[in-house]
Amino acid sequence: MKRIWLLFSQSVTVLVAAYFVVATLQPDWIRRGNIRTSAGVALIEAPAGTAEQPATGSFSAAARKAAPAVVSINTSKAVRNPHGKDPWFQFFFGDQGNQEQAGLGSGVIISPDGYILTNNHVVEGADEIEITLTDSRRARAQVIGTDPDTDLAILKIELDKLPVIVLGNSDAVSVGDQVLAIGNPFGVGQTVTSGIVSALGRSQLGINTFENFIQTDAAINPGNSGGALVDVNGNLLGINTAIYSRSGGSMGIGFAIPVSTAKLVLDGIVQDGQVTRGWIGVEPSELSPELAETFGVKATKGVIITGVLQDGPAAQAGVRPGDVIVRVAGKDVGNVSELLTTVAALKPGVAADFAVQRGEGQTTLKVTPGVRPKPQRAAQR
Repeated sequence: MKRIWLLFSQSVTVLVAAYFVVATLQPDWIRRGNIRTSAGVALIEAPAGTAEQPATGSFSAAARKAAPAVVSINTSKAVRNPHGKDPWFQFFFGDQGNQEQAGLGSGVIISPDGYILTNNHVVEGADEIEITLTDSRRARAQVIGTDPDTDLAILKIELDKLPVIVLGNSDAVSVGDQVLAIGNPFGVGQTVTSGIVSALGRSQLGINTFENFIQTDAAINPGNSGGALVDVNGNLLGINTAIYSRSGGSMGIGFAIPVSTAKLVLDGIVQDGQVTRGWIGVEPSELSPELAETFGVKATKGVIITGVLQDGPAAQAGVRPGDVIVRVAGKDVGNVSELLTTVAALKPGVAADFAVQRGEGQTTLKVTPGVRPKPQRAAQR
């Protein structure tokens, strides 16, 4: 009995010592949690809780942790000359053939399975996509799927021992939080810039159909598109997507797609080959005193419906022009962007409650959303 107890105590001592060594030298091995999404994609998520601030005031640890998972993306596309087959054009200028158009961007490795998040406009129309890792390894990437409505794309590469970024919680971000932007601006090589979260929930910018951007003053320039916006612990908060600029360079206003949105797009594309969103077939407008008076509705908040598609889901449920939608599936909607996002999150074919202000009264309608039609839009450049 004494021998068994001695063996047990020695084993416990060794395990505790090993835990403290790992906790000191590699704390992320303990903190991060390996999960799989409903589509079976392996991800690494940071533990719930408030982001820790760096004790030294330096962001070097966060940069070392996140930077290896941020890759450079080089694309090529054959551009056909519209006059190439014209004999007179060939007589004067010769046979110029097809010209190659090159593109540059960034991406983030989010899974040991080789999945990479980037922007749709980085890879749209590309014939070839080459990924370059920070360890100089290169690989051809396959486009698994794209989602123009959020300007996101999912790529996949076949390499071993990939560095994977840890996913943070973009829903817990606050204005004033310090962040880092990592990418390959202007093709000079991987660059890390710092700043703060300037605003949250930016929408109505005319960039995407569904907009819920994190705004930051961390320097973002051409080539940063598709790169990572991370917190002070190196956890991914968003995908850098666009800048406001009059010169083409950073002016301190950049926009990133939250990682919460990116995870939904990833799951939908990997599982179904596309992102399936709800749709009810209405033309919404921001509620204004003038529109409220025109339609004779007594409402001060919500989204007014100025048009209803004939035989669409909303029309079949009894929604009329002039109705003001104030709540969808128990969630308040205060503007068009919130309505579009909330309806898009509904499951097609499953009825949801819509609280509607009509005239001086309020009613609740059961609307069964359909599948949102694919967007018909020109290529972004």
